[in-house]
Amino acid sequence: MVPQPAPLLQEPQHLDPPDEPLTIGGRRFHSRLMTGTGKYPSLASMQASLRASACEIVTVAVRRVQSLAAGHEGLMEAIDWQRVWMLPNTAGCATAEEAVRVARLGRELAKLAGQEDNTFVKLEVIPDTRHLLPDPIGTLEAAEQLVNEGFTVLPYINADPLLARRLEEAGCATVMPLGSPIGSGQGIRNAANIALIIENATVPVVVDAGIGVPSEAAQAMEMGADALLINSAIALAGNPAAMAGAMAQACQAGRTAFLAGRLPRRAQASPSSPLQGRVGG
Repeated sequence: MVPQPAPLLQEPQHLDPPDEPLTIGGRRFHSRLMTGTGKYPSLASMQASLRASACEIVTVAVRRVQSLAAGHEGLMEAIDWQRVWMLPNTAGCATAEEAVRVARLGRELAKLAGQEDNTFVKLEVIPDTRHLLPDPIGTLEAAEQLVNEGFTVLPYINADPLLARRLEEAGCATVMPLGSPIGSGQGIRNAANIALIIENATVPVVVDAGIGVPSEAAQAMEMGADALLINSAIALAGNPAAMAGAMAQACQAGRTAFLAGRLPRRAQASPSSPLQGRVGG
């Protein structure tokens, strides 16, 4: 009898840990990577990057669109607003009063894009033109006003756990601590504080600003962040679309790793192979 070959071992199935969609203001999103529309070398480059990132939320600087600033001409027509949810932002606002006014304009801009029920606003109050650090007092004041007006507020803040709690108590839909200053590419420089925010928040935590490479994006998600907002690292890359795709993969990998659960850190080595039952020497 001809011997039969041994059966091949069955390939194990790769099963991702169960996850829920990202929910902000009652709206569900499957992508946890948000991107921006500024700093790209061309509209075509931006379009290719948005496709490669598979993002579902895109920020738009209301003031720059309203003024047709360089790089923003034709922006509204270049994006498929049936597929992508607009996140108007109040970039360029130095006071709470300015931010509230621009947020109202942003709501109208979303309506012009066909998103009649869009009340989202990324709240930025930044009087510091050198370091571009957000004003905590102005941000809280503006957030309280906008929440009272029915906005879904996503506030950009320093990695301040107490401010994050106050904003959540004020009714904000997320908190968005910076990893490091805008456009700096310094990565996660506030890890301890961001970890505290993640530990205590009951709304999604979106790490925004400072991420420069995919390993830093994965790091933020491995910490337990719910989502990322990445603009400069994609738009200013040598190949923006390729970087957008890499960031999307890193975001998903970090999220999967967080859900899977890392091994505990130990003070000393632990052998990979057990010592029990080994052959004696």
